Amino acid sequence: MALRIALFGQAAFGRDVMLRLLERGHDVAAVYAPPDAGRPDPLAQEAATRGLRCLRHRVFRRSGAAIPEVVAEHRATGAELNVLAFVTAILPPQIVDGTPRGSLCFHPSLLPRFRGGAALAWQIMLGERESGVTVFRPDAGVDTGPIVVQKGPVPIRDTDTAATLYFEKLYPLGIEALVEAVDLVASGRVRYAPQDDARASFQGLVSDAEARIDWSRPAEEIDRKLRGCDPQPGAFAFRGDARVRLFDGRLSRRASAAAPGTLLEVADGRVVVAARGGRLAIGRVRIGAGPKLVAADAGLAAGERLG
Repeated sequence: MALRIALFGQAAFGRDVMLRLLERGHDVAAVYAPPDAGRPDPLAQEAATRGLRCLRHRVFRRSGAAIPEVVAEHRATGAELNVLAFVTAILPPQIVDGTPRGSLCFHPSLLPRFRGGAALAWQIMLGERESGVTVFRPDAGVDTGPIVVQKGPVPIRDTDTAATLYFEKLYPLGIEALVEAVDLVASGRVRYAPQDDARASFQGLVSDAEARIDWSRPAEEIDRKLRGCDPQPGAFAFRGDARVRLFDGRLSRRASAAAPGTLLEVADGRVVVAARGGRLAIGRVRIGAGPKLVAADAGLAAGERLG
């Protein structure tokens, strides 16, 4: 049975979910994608190419309450089911619960572990060894609704960044999980399994307070922070008053007698930094508000110490 769907999403993931739903014969009544901020959004572009109705709202609530005209617009689509494919805006209950079949939401962890908007980063930063994806029916809590489909686990490698974990592993799993969940709803075979709150964990967004490097911590912990904050927001230390954000880090457990944070050498295009119990070879850096550069070309010199 085909369903009439309102798809909320963005970027290539939202586009690819939409394409798979169309291939399955579902009717995408409306696509909700955020307004462009720089590059054109792939989901919005594909919707326009296919002549689908595309609605571009930055927010759906004002002063904590649903925006009435946006709710009316959603109701007028006649959607039977909402599909939330990596949505960052907060949707009001009038939309989440405003269709006969409710909503399905994608989350990049094995719920109830790692609830929150930065699950990718925190799984790496906290040393999790496995990950996966969950499709659940959202409720009033943050990622607390009953589970429809889970896929995984998949291993988290010692070299994975938030980007590689997502694009190489969770992205394809997430598409499969969402399509499977929609088919279960369409066929009437869906089952909603409550989450076990005793196993739950919640982590907030990764701000600069969490992304700042503490050189007194072990090299392995700093390496996890570098990888979890790559590509956003970028783990950082200070060079004078300027933030130096470090990307594409590689950990070596070969210890150095130099003080942690000291730049040991520039080798093979990388800047090698001493850490407690190891070294970190950094491939790219961003100094202050400048562009991201190959580390060897950023003007950093051996002997400097990042604070």
